Amino acid sequence: MDLYEYQARDLFEKYEVPVLAGIVADTPDEVRAAAEKIGGVVVVKAQVKAGGRGKAGGVKVAKTPDEAYEAAKAIFGLDIKGHIVQRVMVAAGARIEKEYYFSVLLDRANRAYLSLCSVEGGMEIEELAVERPEALARIAVDPLTGIDKQKAVEIAEAAGFAPELVDKVSDVFVKLYAVYTGEDATLVEVNPLVLTAEGDIVALDGKVSLDENADFRHPEHEALEDKAAADPLEAKAKANNLNYVKLDGEVGVIGNGAGLVMSTLDVVAYAGEKHGGVKPANFLDIGGGASAAVMAAGLDVILGDPQVKSVFVNVFGGITACDAVANGIVGALETLGDAASKPLVVRLDGNKVEEGRAILSAANHPLVTLASTMDEGADKAAELANA
Repeated sequence: MDLYEYQARDLFEKYEVPVLAGIVADTPDEVRAAAEKIGGVVVVKAQVKAGGRGKAGGVKVAKTPDEAYEAAKAIFGLDIKGHIVQRVMVAAGARIEKEYYFSVLLDRANRAYLSLCSVEGGMEIEELAVERPEALARIAVDPLTGIDKQKAVEIAEAAGFAPELVDKVSDVFVKLYAVYTGEDATLVEVNPLVLTAEGDIVALDGKVSLDENADFRHPEHEALEDKAAADPLEAKAKANNLNYVKLDGEVGVIGNGAGLVMSTLDVVAYAGEKHGGVKPANFLDIGGGASAAVMAAGLDVILGDPQVKSVFVNVFGGITACDAVANGIVGALETLGDAASKPLVVRLDGNKVEEGRAILSAANHPLVTLASTMDEGADKAAELANA
């Protein structure tokens, strides 16, 4: 789960990372009141989960509460990379001397953590990594030892911080790592981390991604989720404990097992090339228990996607035999009734496959087409979606 900037700021404050005063506001009047409370120069910042806010006009400096009010009127309703601004943060202004970059993230390839750091902050880190890779220090972090003071000093020196700043900035790195481990994050990023005219190191902007697999350790994280902004189909799938990810395609995909579903996505995409370029519409893994209730929940989610034109159910019977899966499909179609209105291509294989196919043949549902192989099923589903 990605957090909004104001949520990241609050977490930083909890771990004593130096931050500036910030107040969330949902209307221009609230922005004016926040600016009055903070006093002096403030920055009105759009709260969306997207980069490039400044370039899109979503970040404005205001010297007075009235200027903050006018800035808010210009920012609310902005479309920033498909995200409509409905909330802003009013933050205290800072006299910036220099801007830096720091992050710690999960390095899946090396099964470790990685810290990225640069004395050239403020710009898009992706651009810096490509245009001037030598300006970005990449320091491996052992999860068993983490970022202590010694490691933080190593990171600061590798990034090229001036000797007189190393001690001060490394203290902040240690605290940011505490955020990373304390909240079970997969990313903690500050861009920019700034040196102020007063000589302070301050986290001026923050990005935090939390590992939802660790939610059981953090019941308070539920309050950080923006349920209103969540995709309604993904929210419905989550409520039914389904592993679902929406994609931009026309063929709905249901499978049992993440590996099988991933393979199915590839086969559907390949088959779609000769059927009008149709693509998979989702990833949906129903796991081992393909009961009628689970299958109905999965089909309900997929059929609720207006982009879906056909559905490919690809199941390999193992612990759950194919006859149970077939009964699940029949029961699901009965449960959904008229809500099931799009063609289904079903491929069954594995344990009790003949019994499963016989159950579907006997049901003779007008929406169901049986396929004997995965390639055949993907091709038929793509053909039906294109039709």
